[in-house]
Amino acid sequence: MNGIAGVGAYVPRLYLPADAYREAWGKGGAAGVERMAIPDADEDTLTMATEAGWRALTAADVDPDDVEHLAFATTTPPNDEEEATARLASLLGLSSTTITRQYGGGTRAGAVALAATLDVPGPALVVVADSPEGSPESDEGAGAGAGAAALVLSEDGPLTIDATGEYGDAYPGTRFRRRDSAETESIGITQYERDAYTSVLAGAVEALDAELSDVDAVALTSPDGKLSYRAARALGVSTGQIAAGTVVSQTGDTGAAGPFLGLASALEDGATSVLLVGYGGGAGATAVALSTDTAVPTRVVLDGDTELSYAEALRRRGTITGEEPEGGGAYVSVPTWRQTIPQRHRLVAGRCRDCGALAFPPEGACVQCGSLDGYDDTTLSGDGTVEAATRIGQGGAPPEFVEQQQRSGSFAVAVVAFDGPDGEESVSVPAQVVESPVGTPEIGARVRAVPRRIYEQEGVVRYGFKVVPTAADR
Repeated sequence: MNGIAGVGAYVPRLYLPADAYREAWGKGGAAGVERMAIPDADEDTLTMATEAGWRALTAADVDPDDVEHLAFATTTPPNDEEEATARLASLLGLSSTTITRQYGGGTRAGAVALAATLDVPGPALVVVADSPEGSPESDEGAGAGAGAAALVLSEDGPLTIDATGEYGDAYPGTRFRRRDSAETESIGITQYERDAYTSVLAGAVEALDAELSDVDAVALTSPDGKLSYRAARALGVSTGQIAAGTVVSQTGDTGAAGPFLGLASALEDGATSVLLVGYGGGAGATAVALSTDTAVPTRVVLDGDTELSYAEALRRRGTITGEEPEGGGAYVSVPTWRQTIPQRHRLVAGRCRDCGALAFPPEGACVQCGSLDGYDDTTLSGDGTVEAATRIGQGGAPPEFVEQQQRSGSFAVAVVAFDGPDGEESVSVPAQVVESPVGTPEIGARVRAVPRRIYEQEGVVRYGFKVVPTAADR
């Protein structure tokens, strides 16, 4: 059975204080939630999954080429029907022959993915990302957050899985999303939902048949900061153990990713034993008992650094934006875009076969020697130096970027000299700059590439790299 060799976690840098929601609506909001992580206009579950996956692979010191199995769990994929795992594998630089599996349908999907991956050939990567939404006035909307976590599994992973347990009992209406809707709902009967949550979690934990009184932390699916604590007695654990594995107060409801963010936080704080339970409305639960006798490598980012007003949060989520104007855009067909995926997803440059100079993209005559003999693939490091920068103001972007400007305002662009693989050479590439507290980077500033949504055309989201100032890296 595989153990966990590395853990990564990512939460968007933007957040909405719960007080801002209360002021806007004149009511309490989600119980026990102090702030909600808000994805930027160019972030979604696929970009967050990539960020978390990179961190986990780095923590475990595993090369993407060595990953044999990828499991991706989410209730909020970019499209209701599409192989999101194929794009995730591409963004992470995994082999095209990597076995991929996608899980969804309920917020216990991450726990199900982990349980299903325990005995597969490794190294394996399990990534869980979610960004639930609710109608603005609802309890679900009041606490909606976003985040992703990833686990690298291998035969010698130090965090072992001691037992798993599952339980299901029909409780319709506890948490669901209608067909063709982006908003999570419930029937709103508090005692009914509480009974479903506590009894089904307790059933899964009982099925573990393991001693849990001494675990350091309990990481549960937590739609708010109150419900998980109500399950303490039914699970036979203390509220202190639940607090050690709960981050919902700082992230909001992160759906399927919630217990995994709690696991990452607990391990970062030195926990050596954790009970993880994923719960899905309907209702079912999967419980996993984990323990270690040594430190587990982690790379965890759980705190945002940029506060939003309530109106800004609605804009970033796309709740109050207009439509893209007709015409005038630089149309790029999907087949043409696909030809550049190695460059956009993985920064694959070319090395001239005659003179050895780098070219990005690797096409046409070499700018150094004029050779037409072609290029050998060379992957850039992802780190670079700003050579020039400017800002595209509101209304100054091509039509395909209008929605992004409506949601997040003007944005910076830069020419970046990306480092070659040996760090002693570079190649210049234009890139959009992800907004950060640092603002528009100065010439000479160091930046790194991050995965983001570029724009959407014909219903197809185009993903690629942008850059973020290293000084703002989290």
